[in-house]
Amino acid sequence: LTSKPPLPSDEEGTRMGASRSEAELLDLGVQGTSGGMASSGDADDRPAWDSKLQYVLAQVGFSVGLGNVWRFPYLCHQNGGGAFMVLYVMLLVVVGVPLFFMELAAGQCIRQGSIGVWKHISPKLAGIGYSSCMVCFFVALYYNVIIAWSLFYMGNSFQYPLPWEQCPINMTTNNTVKECLGSSPTSYFWFRKALDITDSIDESGEFNPIMTGCLLAAWAIVCLAMIKGIKSSAKVMYFSSVFPYAVLFIFLVRGLMLDGAKEGIAYMFYPKIEIWAEVQVWRQAATQVFFALGLGYGSVIAYSSYNPIHNNCHRDALMVSCINFMTSVLASLVVFVVLGFRAKNIVLNCITQNLGLLNDMATHGSNHHWWPWFNMSDPASVTIPDYREWYHHYGSQVGTNITDCDLDEEMSKGVEGTGLAFIAFTEAMAQFPASPFWSTLFFLMLLNLGMSTMFGTMQGILTPLMDNFSLLGRHRTMLTVCSCALGFVIGLLFTQRSGNYFVTMFDDYSATLPLIIVVVFETFAVAWVYGADRFLDDIEIMLKWRPPVLYKYLWKYVCLFAMVGLLAASLLRMVFKRPTYTAWNHTTASETTLEYPGWALAMLAMLILAATLPVPVGYFHSWLKNRGMGPEGELAGQEIDRERYTKCNSSDALDSNSQHTPSVEDDGRPRASFLPLGLDHYRLLPQQEDVEEEEEDTM
Repeated sequence: LTSKPPLPSDEEGTRMGASRSEAELLDLGVQGTSGGMASSGDADDRPAWDSKLQYVLAQVGFSVGLGNVWRFPYLCHQNGGGAFMVLYVMLLVVVGVPLFFMELAAGQCIRQGSIGVWKHISPKLAGIGYSSCMVCFFVALYYNVIIAWSLFYMGNSFQYPLPWEQCPINMTTNNTVKECLGSSPTSYFWFRKALDITDSIDESGEFNPIMTGCLLAAWAIVCLAMIKGIKSSAKVMYFSSVFPYAVLFIFLVRGLMLDGAKEGIAYMFYPKIEIWAEVQVWRQAATQVFFALGLGYGSVIAYSSYNPIHNNCHRDALMVSCINFMTSVLASLVVFVVLGFRAKNIVLNCITQNLGLLNDMATHGSNHHWWPWFNMSDPASVTIPDYREWYHHYGSQVGTNITDCDLDEEMSKGVEGTGLAFIAFTEAMAQFPASPFWSTLFFLMLLNLGMSTMFGTMQGILTPLMDNFSLLGRHRTMLTVCSCALGFVIGLLFTQRSGNYFVTMFDDYSATLPLIIVVVFETFAVAWVYGADRFLDDIEIMLKWRPPVLYKYLWKYVCLFAMVGLLAASLLRMVFKRPTYTAWNHTTASETTLEYPGWALAMLAMLILAATLPVPVGYFHSWLKNRGMGPEGELAGQEIDRERYTKCNSSDALDSNSQHTPSVEDDGRPRASFLPLGLDHYRLLPQQEDVEEEEEDTM
């Protein structure tokens, strides 16, 4: 982060403006002083986005992912509908946007990946960047498996009828497969055909060859898109970031025409304010805000590091956050109209089945006063309110064979996570006219959502490594290929028959706690180690206007305490409630909740430890090096300068070699008067020519 560069007085500024070109002045603003906020390294030869649109699409593509399609609608479904949305917006404004703005500003000013950013603030905090890389790698491992599942389903969508529309026939007995009869065609296809899943995590089973091939294809796509850095991945973003919105709007228009859409939307927005009294709901809303914006991954920092120094990152933070939330609402509308259609079909089938049973009872001569007052011979004419009113009066007298058909109860049966896409949605789409078309469109959308997020996740790994290790930076292509190859090899863990349980484990625990810890350290580093006031001073130089002082108090107190509270709540939940997972029992053809075995808990602990250990290790490593070098050592001197620098006001860290005196406004704070007029538009940094890139990529 930069101290204030020396600013010329008005008279001297006039002379400078006559003698220096705009490019020289802009370079002065970019590079700052030695030890300043803007990195003075390779700013001139660092790649840049081709346009502002390209950058925005990349940030939106990373933050808007599969979680917007299934995690947010599920949480909204389970936690009070409209009440959860209000709570989410409140936490987004108070916690999400300030932290997102902080990461954008830090990356854009220092022009480094996550490792370089936190090392620049304080060498003792370099471990934060390494922890971000570790978490990104863990997330990339299982996230690409979900992309592989989408590839598998998209490939099976080119069939009519869809393979999950009906239960298969056992060729030996010529009967319908029992496991499918006990569940549903979509559940059977997911658990048996796609995953061929075992009954527990203890039963590993052999590798699933088809899913292994899909995983290889997914990693190959990521590798090809990332092989030339942001130049290649950003071009893919034009399609992968925009296409999902087109599909969501198409699905919304189609869904609104379905019978049951109105009931689904009403269920979505009906507020249950009493849900705010539950601590669990606040924890889930805060966690969703946390993951929706991609905080802590380092990808936000990596993307913003390729921006021009005067790009308005504050506006970007507000814009991307709003787009993210509106995408979640749009996806929730699509999900709820489809779930409403699915639920109403189930209820109408329930009524038809019960009327058939009542007709059978009538043919056997039964004559009771509780016979329905509606026309049982025409089930289509019987409405849900009429049937429920009759059942409310006489349901207790008709026996257990006749059941209640409650639309609200059916809507309340939420399906979490991957089950929402691969079970509930596939079941609903199977009832659409031209179902293969809708299925192909849906899974192509999931594929694009997953890919755009994967590009950002991989950028959070590759950019910090290339920025901080010159050897890796010179061989970017080889680094990308090796990283993807390593991800595929380790990802084979998820393609065995018990692989879905490991995906759940990584999704629930390998990222949650480590990411919260990373963001706690990030916020502490900026607000307390570097200083919130000095950070705002540096942003003022960069943006040429000062953000509201409210951000200072949000960073120092509200965001920090909120993250610590979220961390404490997550740890207490793990302590008082043993971690569990949902397993598929093929005998009963149903899902059961099982506790993780001891070895799985040890694996969980190792994952969390591996992701968070770089922070304390980096701190003690820096402390031991400084202690060993002694006060006369060069490194120790640099560290002492760094410590003194991070504890003083930015105006105290001006370049001592400067011959100019800073201009001071009424409040006594130096202003960025050296910046030339007319340079506030989006301006690209120089990029290396393709020939130079080819030379760098050679081994």
